[in-house]
Amino acid sequence: MRRSFSYIKPYDVRGLVPDELDEEDVRRIGAAFVHLLDTQKVLLGRDMRVSSPRLADAFSAGVREQGAEVVDLGLVSVDMVYYASGAMALPGAMITASHNPGEYNGIKFCRALAAPFGAQSGLDTLRETLLRGVPDGRQEPGTTSRLDVTTDFGDCVRRLVPLSAGRPLRVVMDAGNGVGGLAATAVLDDRLRRDAGITVDPLCFEPDGGFPNHPANPLELENLTDLRQRVVETGADLGVAFDGDADRCFVVDERGEPVTASTLMAWLGSLRLDKHPGAVVAVNAIASRSVRDAVEEKGGSLVRGRAGHSFMKELMSTHDAVFGGEHAGHYYFREFWNADSGILAALHVLAALRAQDRPLSVVLEPFVRYHPSGELSIKVQSGEQVVRRVREHYHDRPCDWVDGLSLYFEDESWFSLRVANTEPVVRLNVESRTESRTRQLRDEILCLIEHQHTRPGPSSCDN
Repeated sequence: MRRSFSYIKPYDVRGLVPDELDEEDVRRIGAAFVHLLDTQKVLLGRDMRVSSPRLADAFSAGVREQGAEVVDLGLVSVDMVYYASGAMALPGAMITASHNPGEYNGIKFCRALAAPFGAQSGLDTLRETLLRGVPDGRQEPGTTSRLDVTTDFGDCVRRLVPLSAGRPLRVVMDAGNGVGGLAATAVLDDRLRRDAGITVDPLCFEPDGGFPNHPANPLELENLTDLRQRVVETGADLGVAFDGDADRCFVVDERGEPVTASTLMAWLGSLRLDKHPGAVVAVNAIASRSVRDAVEEKGGSLVRGRAGHSFMKELMSTHDAVFGGEHAGHYYFREFWNADSGILAALHVLAALRAQDRPLSVVLEPFVRYHPSGELSIKVQSGEQVVRRVREHYHDRPCDWVDGLSLYFEDESWFSLRVANTEPVVRLNVESRTESRTRQLRDEILCLIEHQHTRPGPSSCDN
């Protein structure tokens, strides 16, 4: 039996199939999940990956070995699993590797009411259970039932974001051959599009685990090429892209220019505070200061936490946040059991833009106040040592350790440096008021990191 369990990550299970994660692993994980939660039923969904049907069968077998019933949701988006978990008060699992390449797969979990099941809320205990061996289940094996939640999910999302008034819109949507097309079709049905005057131009809506057009990873700019071109060619008002399991939403404006997640967080957070004065907005530690500015200007409070859906859901719950977001395109909603949903975020964007008579790029101008470097990944031998030495170099600057090192300067420049969870790299994000200052600070930190590979002790990269 494999003992390293390297497929257990901080907020889900993920690995290369079958080298790092195989059907026997997944069967044991299913059994352990039921044992830990002591539940009689488990919701189970899967994405479009080639390996997903057999891994779903393996997970189902593990659940049934413990005497529990599997409620098979079939091919769904992960927010459909969250919906079912919230509506039925049941724990759930989704066979998916999100935006990773097709040869990867994994499992996302939630407790009843879409509550998190992450490193400190279940995954660490899951690892220990697998290490010890899952105890035998009940004498009678469990059963399988099937449930289609598509219609109810669509009804739920439409109720949360009414589109009853506003100007007509044309939107291009790219699902990347993931399951985002299923979610978008369920929500933006014929009646809604007709009544709201919304025209949807679909790209890559057919789920296909071979990813015949481009990877379902909108974080990489090249994967937005088709969407950007289509928006410009057709004169659409905006474009929306989803990742493989559709819990993330990425937007391009009417010029085909990508909108950063922090800009959307600032805009949507500001609008949410109009309806919920004085409320809390939750973001991950790397989010732009533009979000802080927008929240504070509306009289709200901002809380920061670690990246990852399980950590963000805990942060949302702890502070009763009305809205949350991550720089990687996840958006969380209190009324959706604090869970993230790509199509729910997209619907909020459409509703907000319908209320404006200006193009999206102009609407968002007030929320673009800083110049980000974009996330850089630097290969290192010891990420912890690199972060520690960078902190020593800037020993006189204020900092926090919400998620790695965040360090601040008097001119409102700041940077985040953290160790990656799954690779021997550190992640660097820099932001300042001007492009030149961002470049200067970025190069300064890269120089520090480079010198740490060639000599011990403090670096001489002072500027």
